[in-house]
Amino acid sequence: MALFHRHPLFTAQAGNPTRFTTSETLSGAPRIRRLSTLVFAINLVSAALFIASVDRQVYDEPFNINDVHLYATQGVSLTTLRQHKNPSGPTSDIWMAAFVRILGGKELLDARIGVLFSWLLLFIAIRLGARKASSPHLWYGALLVSLVFPHSMEATATVLTEGPALFFATLGFLVWSEIASRSIITPRIATANVIAGLCMGLAFTSRQYYLALIPAATLLILWQIAYVKVRRDSRWAMSVLISLAAGLIPMVSLILAWKGLSSPSMVSGTSYPNVISKVGLNPFRVIVACFYTAFYLVPLTFPAMCQLKGRKSWHALWMASLAGVAVSPFASSILQPGPLNTVIHGVARTAILRTLLFGSVGVLTIYNTIALGSLVWLKRSSWLSSPHMILAIFMVILFVGEQIGVGGTASFYDRYVFQLAPFFGVIAFSLLPQLSKLRLVALAAMLIVSQMMLWRHAFGA
Repeated sequence: MALFHRHPLFTAQAGNPTRFTTSETLSGAPRIRRLSTLVFAINLVSAALFIASVDRQVYDEPFNINDVHLYATQGVSLTTLRQHKNPSGPTSDIWMAAFVRILGGKELLDARIGVLFSWLLLFIAIRLGARKASSPHLWYGALLVSLVFPHSMEATATVLTEGPALFFATLGFLVWSEIASRSIITPRIATANVIAGLCMGLAFTSRQYYLALIPAATLLILWQIAYVKVRRDSRWAMSVLISLAAGLIPMVSLILAWKGLSSPSMVSGTSYPNVISKVGLNPFRVIVACFYTAFYLVPLTFPAMCQLKGRKSWHALWMASLAGVAVSPFASSILQPGPLNTVIHGVARTAILRTLLFGSVGVLTIYNTIALGSLVWLKRSSWLSSPHMILAIFMVILFVGEQIGVGGTASFYDRYVFQLAPFFGVIAFSLLPQLSKLRLVALAAMLIVSQMMLWRHAFGA
């Protein structure tokens, strides 16, 4: 129990119902910590070997390196921001460009090192923060899921924007969850709160899909005010407002510079042929985002399916089967480039077989979603007092919901769901903190897929 009393910044105050003290979560934290450390070491070595051995642009690097080169050679100004080419925000590219300028070697190599360094910083920050956190197993769970996610290695060893974006989002999310619900605010807590808000804002300027973070954090505060009966004073309100303002500064600055949520080049369609990204009504994108969000939760939360018994199990199976049959004809529209699409097209050679296989995946995904929803309701008395879990749920819902406003012709690739990895980790290990053998197998399988997705580029696949 001494773990929760080492530092005033993260120590739960009397009357604050945010800490987990069950033997289940306390015993699980060291195992998740050791596993996340092992996986990080594997990823670090694998990424270093890839960076050292593959001296050519792969995957999306030919597209992303343009913006990195822009900021590395011309600096950051209103002019260069408006020349930004890619749909993602500029902060990740600026991060990589800084390493290009500091290291002064090969541009591709230095940019990759910058991406890898963001993961190293994230690992160090979580290891330091979790030791003083009220729910360390959730910090380690967020890190572990981010490390094993199928797109993780590509975002660790190649010039993609997800690495720095994930660093800002995860750090801001976890620290905000820890301290935003405090009843006692000290100068140190207030400072950390402002940094957390700023990180959430920088996450948005790295990947605009993190637009949902600030609204999710605001909803968490409203939740705390309405349902957590803890006395708060004006210092608490001032800390929260300043923190949210710190997060809004980079967001508003980028929106003013671009005069919108997308770069001028993406809005005008001059970045890539036939690809336009702008604000607009797009309901079908929400359906695709819902499917992939639910699909990637399956290997993380599948033990929830064992919670359904008797009639509940049969009812859920019938509902999942009907829904699976309903979505099967739309397989070609819902499937996006990624592991699932590759497997289905690799296994099923005809359109009929692909439809049947996709329908089966749909049934499993929907059944797991129903089981997970049932488990969420069953364990509501425990997670309703967890700011980490509440913020994670708000973030997932808002992430899916915001897709309705992404217009243009840009597709929703399944890699975009990777941005929810730390939130998935919190949800999975909040509801199911045990690391059973089957869960270890599932996590190992995800890690293997992630490694394969990276190293296929080394062999020209």
